[in-house]
Amino acid sequence: MNIILLGPPGAGKGTQAARLEANRGMVQLSTGDMLRRAVAEGTPTGLKAKAVMEAGGLVSDDIVSALIGERLDAIGDKGAIFDGYPRTRAQAEALDQLLADRGRKLDDVIELGVDEDALVERITGRFSCASCGAPYHDQYKLPKVEGTCDVCGGTEFKRRPDDNEQTVRTRLAEYRAKTAPILPYYRDVGLVRRVDGMAKVDDVAAAIDAILDDSSDA
Repeated sequence: MNIILLGPPGAGKGTQAARLEANRGMVQLSTGDMLRRAVAEGTPTGLKAKAVMEAGGLVSDDIVSALIGERLDAIGDKGAIFDGYPRTRAQAEALDQLLADRGRKLDDVIELGVDEDALVERITGRFSCASCGAPYHDQYKLPKVEGTCDVCGGTEFKRRPDDNEQTVRTRLAEYRAKTAPILPYYRDVGLVRRVDGMAKVDDVAAAIDAILDDSSDA
């Protein structure tokens, strides 16, 4: 199966993609990761992208489409989870063609719906052990002993500098702006399915599994 997984930063998209990779053998295709890999490996498309970026330009849709085509060819018959692409109607149409050329189709566009105020609270409350990286939260998961990591006993903690309300709300606004153009395109063909991204991780995973199972039986 091939799906697009949509969700703003902090919605749990990465967690759910990792589960799909582990449980269903799917492969997450992140345009950012693919671009960095292609540049590092010096592939023909990577060299084109590198030249554009070094000149201060934006990587074109044609280059991104070529990257995705190369990656689809590389993963064989495994299902794909598209992340960060498409973001425009033109890219959505290009993806349709890329898939069709390889005998594939897009099965679902799954949107992790969020309550933005609650999501801001979720993200801004995050912190981690500076030694081992164990995750904590101001409200949902404090260390059992105040000031001491449950895992390694470390006493220093850190927060990501961009986990502040202003930055998070800016990222949410950017997400809305980037996804707004493609949702009507996929709604028109009946592919958009929405799940509650604020639910427990296991419940979100179960909802996604139900959608994929339903599509595979169709």
